[in-house]
Amino acid sequence: MQFKTVLKKELLMHMRNYSLIWIPIVFIVLSIMDPITTYYLPIILEQVGGMPEGAVFTIPEIPPVDAFMLSLSELSMFGVLIVILLTLSTISGERKTGVLELILVKPVKTGNYLGAKWLAKIIIFTSALGLGLLLSWYYVTILFGEISFLYTLLAICFYAFWFVFVISVTMVFASLVRTQILGFGLTVLTLTSLSIINGLFHHKMPWFYNNLSSLIGQMLTQEQISSDLIINLVLLFGTSLLLLAVSVYLFDKKEKL
Repeated sequence: MQFKTVLKKELLMHMRNYSLIWIPIVFIVLSIMDPITTYYLPIILEQVGGMPEGAVFTIPEIPPVDAFMLSLSELSMFGVLIVILLTLSTISGERKTGVLELILVKPVKTGNYLGAKWLAKIIIFTSALGLGLLLSWYYVTILFGEISFLYTLLAICFYAFWFVFVISVTMVFASLVRTQILGFGLTVLTLTSLSIINGLFHHKMPWFYNNLSSLIGQMLTQEQISSDLIINLVLLFGTSLLLLAVSVYLFDKKEKL
């Protein structure tokens, strides 16, 4: 009962601050921007001018999967930053306004409080992710060629695991530190460190956290799900649940002294 109440409160808050409108719009723009810009880039340069007379600008033909992966690349950068900032602001904002103290005075379990916030963020961001990538698939199919719709849906579902992981990492640092800037820095540092490890050892650990985009690209190209991708998804989700439990422990230790 507590969990449902806090979850409804979170979703209502996002409705009131129009997050349910502007987050999907931003994700849609991020998703379709690169494929459309890449396709029309020669026309744009021709219209803008500045090229030597008689020169012709051509770009290599881009496979549909590569065009779709441009959308994932944008979401991996700017989409993830939005996820981190908004996840951090939820807890830090309630600390600043005193709402957190009012909630903790009531017999609300920390697991219900943080779990509801975790699930609310997952619902909002994965829904926006799905809308953005479906529109990306639509434009890529029109401009570059066919991509399997079934495997596109699987790609969206699988990439959502990365957002769940990012939300979980962010909640750990939101529970650990009180300032949003420090929490943001620690979260970005953690994800960057994982990216560096993946860059150094991806040939030995193809199932590592940050290799999800590459594995999804392989799946779309080959139209089959690899064992490395399955291991990656299990690792991401299992670690996310563990991080949620850690955030509950840290929150209890920091806030209920």
